[in-house]
Amino acid sequence: MSTTDDTTDGITDFDGLRRAMAANSERPEGPARNARAEELLGAAERLEIPLAVIEALGHQLKVYNYSSEKDKMFVPFARLLRLWDERPGDFDEYETHSLHWVFKWVSAGMLDQPHVPLASIEKWLGEMAHRYRLAGHSERAVHSAEFSVAAHLGDVPRAERAYAAWLAADRDAMADCHACELHGQGWWQARRRRDDEALELWRPVLEGEFSCAHEPHTVLAASLVPLLRLGRVDEARANHLRGFRLVRSMESMRSAYADHVEFCALTGNEARGLELLAERPAYFTDSGQPRSALDFLSVVALLMDRLVERGLGERVVPGPAGREWTARELADHARGQALALAARFDARNGTPALSAEIRARMAQVPLAERLPLGVRAARPAPPVPVAPAPVAARAEPDLAALITRARRLSESLKPNAVEAWAAVGVAAEGVELAARDRAEVVDHEAMGLGPAGVDLFERAAELYAAAGDPGEALAARARGAYVRALGGEIDEALATVDGLYDEILALYADDGTGLRQTASVLMARSRTLMRRVQAAQEAVNGPHGRVLAAAEAAVRELLALVDGRAEGDVRLLARAAEARAMLADLAAHAGEPEAAAELFARASAQFVAAGLPWFAVEYEARVAGLAHHLGDVAEAERALRAALEHGGAHLEPVGRSQLHLQLAEVLGGRAAFAEAAEHALEAAHWADEAGESRTLGAWARHQLGGFLLHLERWAEAAEVLESALPDLTAETHGDGAVVQTQWWLGDCLSELGEHHAAAERRLQAAELARHWPEQHDHATLAHLAAESLGQAGLAEEADRAYARAGELWRELGNVHGLVRALRARAWLALRAEPDDRESPDDLADADQGVEGARTLMSRAVDECATALDDAEDESARLRLVAELGHTHRQFGDLLARSAAEDADDDSIRAALEEALGQVTEAIAVFASLGADALHSRTGAELAAGWLAADLSRPAEATARARAVLRAYANPLDDDETAKSRKAEAEQLEQAVAETNGE
Repeated sequence: MSTTDDTTDGITDFDGLRRAMAANSERPEGPARNARAEELLGAAERLEIPLAVIEALGHQLKVYNYSSEKDKMFVPFARLLRLWDERPGDFDEYETHSLHWVFKWVSAGMLDQPHVPLASIEKWLGEMAHRYRLAGHSERAVHSAEFSVAAHLGDVPRAERAYAAWLAADRDAMADCHACELHGQGWWQARRRRDDEALELWRPVLEGEFSCAHEPHTVLAASLVPLLRLGRVDEARANHLRGFRLVRSMESMRSAYADHVEFCALTGNEARGLELLAERPAYFTDSGQPRSALDFLSVVALLMDRLVERGLGERVVPGPAGREWTARELADHARGQALALAARFDARNGTPALSAEIRARMAQVPLAERLPLGVRAARPAPPVPVAPAPVAARAEPDLAALITRARRLSESLKPNAVEAWAAVGVAAEGVELAARDRAEVVDHEAMGLGPAGVDLFERAAELYAAAGDPGEALAARARGAYVRALGGEIDEALATVDGLYDEILALYADDGTGLRQTASVLMARSRTLMRRVQAAQEAVNGPHGRVLAAAEAAVRELLALVDGRAEGDVRLLARAAEARAMLADLAAHAGEPEAAAELFARASAQFVAAGLPWFAVEYEARVAGLAHHLGDVAEAERALRAALEHGGAHLEPVGRSQLHLQLAEVLGGRAAFAEAAEHALEAAHWADEAGESRTLGAWARHQLGGFLLHLERWAEAAEVLESALPDLTAETHGDGAVVQTQWWLGDCLSELGEHHAAAERRLQAAELARHWPEQHDHATLAHLAAESLGQAGLAEEADRAYARAGELWRELGNVHGLVRALRARAWLALRAEPDDRESPDDLADADQGVEGARTLMSRAVDECATALDDAEDESARLRLVAELGHTHRQFGDLLARSAAEDADDDSIRAALEEALGQVTEAIAVFASLGADALHSRTGAELAAGWLAADLSRPAEATARARAVLRAYANPLDDDETAKSRKAEAEQLEQAVAETNGE
């Protein structure tokens, strides 16, 4: 009888107790699980069975060890040890092993408690060594425990000796698992700053060769700082995303959790560090394991110090419950608590080692200014700086030098020329500037204001005129007219600029101004006409031919004026390049994308040749867009790379994000997922920097998650996709993006074994897709959700989901989906049978389960057969034949497995006979497909052979084995399936021969 709730009233026998303990073991770590273990110990004592009490004590000790209440494990262990000394015969083989195994836990637990005297710990080491010798165990675990003590004390020579002895001793049943041992060995190498050696030791754990309940969790966390110190930041990022996901829900892993907080503090990810603190408020106060508290408090102090250093000391941060904390206050609190706790350990240990270690950890400097993680955690903005108090004597800036610098920057069209002239204006307050200098100050101030600078352009024109430069005065007024057009006053702007155009041409003809000033007015006129083209494009019918023609004539006139006459004049070179870009824009408006792309590329090349690559960014981006439209992926990729290169440090965060994202999408389109992920990561980072986390950043994270999924980096992808979801909305990004993100996330969770969570995501995506006109995605998601529900052990929910998916597949006319849903339901029906049949009713339920499974599989066969009759073409027919073959094969497997071991011989034989019949049908179907279905046919042939052997038909079994061997008489060297089939056929033939005494 099983227990259905948390009471112990229903536990009346040992089996019931064991089931209750097994159920409790599956609960999340924490006080609730510990309390349940205490209740179960009481239930065990009431059974008055010695082994029941021993197992309950062992269970209690285990849950204490894997919780924040590690200090409680000493009491049940002491009781277990006393029971062993008094009545060792009460312990079975497993509990004898467990008792000796947990000696190691107790050793580590003593080290973690500063109130346990050092003499007691050393005595315990001796006790452990003595008992291991008595039990015949290797000294490997004893040396490992001694190493832990020596390393904790800071006794390096002793630690090195114990380390060497640990590795030299034989591995036996008492040795920690390979993963845990490698963690400890690598930890020591990292502690000694031998980071390469540490990471090499950890490699098998990081790559999944070795694992256990707490690995690779702790190795992933421990690897973070060594990787950063070695500059291997990409691996560090990946290990943080993978590792934090593993430790997030495990209460007992405070030290590993602290490693992730430390990583955030050292990589400019303070905001994510704060999120981590907010997730685990109990870590500030849990007192059951002081050593892990020391780790946690020290990295909290480190993180808070980073915030204080960045001017965020007054920011409210997560801290111990009961009050509000600022970063500065929490830094002081955490540091004080950590040092006080370290002092307690040092007093116990008689060395200052731990305090020195903690001080060094809190004093670390960042190892990366900002390491983008891909997940959303916007960097905390520093406060607005307070203007410094005026000082009595302040050195005046060199105004002449400022003017010279500003003029040099503006002459060479450097991006920060406007700021340089603004600095001149500030320095010149109260100073009488020459009219020309004042004109340039005002002119550049107007440029920085855009449409709001119209009046200032007029003022600049007056100053240029006063300085004796009528041509530049006209140019300034032309610039003012253009910004009026930007503000929407296009007709007024054109009227003004046309007049200025006539004036400048007359002035230029009379040698009253130069080529540069004339080109400036013609450029303003061309820009204004282009603005009219753009405004017309935004209208319903697009630009009229007359509008395009006027703009093109103006641009060509400008180009004729300056092209070939620049003679190294950067401004004129820029005019020529921009004119070509305008012609490219006009070609695009006229529906000539090839010509537009060629002209944009020429304009970009001219800007680069003129030493103005930052101006080329916009045009390379336009080339990329046109190339993508024309299907020239290679050119799109080239242009985007060029844009990023040309923009360099001058790119604004939003523009940089957009370029990286476009390049990521192009790379993803040609399956270059690794590089695509790098660019999507950069896109997310720069979107966050620009304050666009919820818009552009969410889309970048969506894409990044997809690329990581394609790379099978499931945990990283899941973290990124979960981070993207809250910001993805149907209104901003489209419901397709939301569904795809949920879908991808479900796939990741399924790969990670988180089947219940995967089902939730897939069901959420299916609900959104339910409203789409095309229902294929809805059906697929419903089917995937059913798979996850089944893998999560939710058979009834899975059956309903498969039934719904089957209905959708039927409505879509997709026989393959319908058949697979029916087959899955059949297997669920079979597996739903009770394992402990204790009554006739139970047996009746079992028969009903088998019959239900049989009925569903029969329906799947019928659906295939019906669809074959209606197949429209040969390709569809062949696919349906293959589906029918697989259905017969699965039907046979299901029938074979339905034969209960406790059934009578006749029932078992009947089930196997029927199973063989279905598998034989499968062989015939696959045979009709010829070579294309060779592997499927031979797999079915072997299944039939084994069934024949079970039915005592050696001749038939041997014949089928030999048929498989003939099929693979000349296999390809790299055909692993052929090798496997041949090996199994030989095994079958040998088994039959041995059974029959041959």
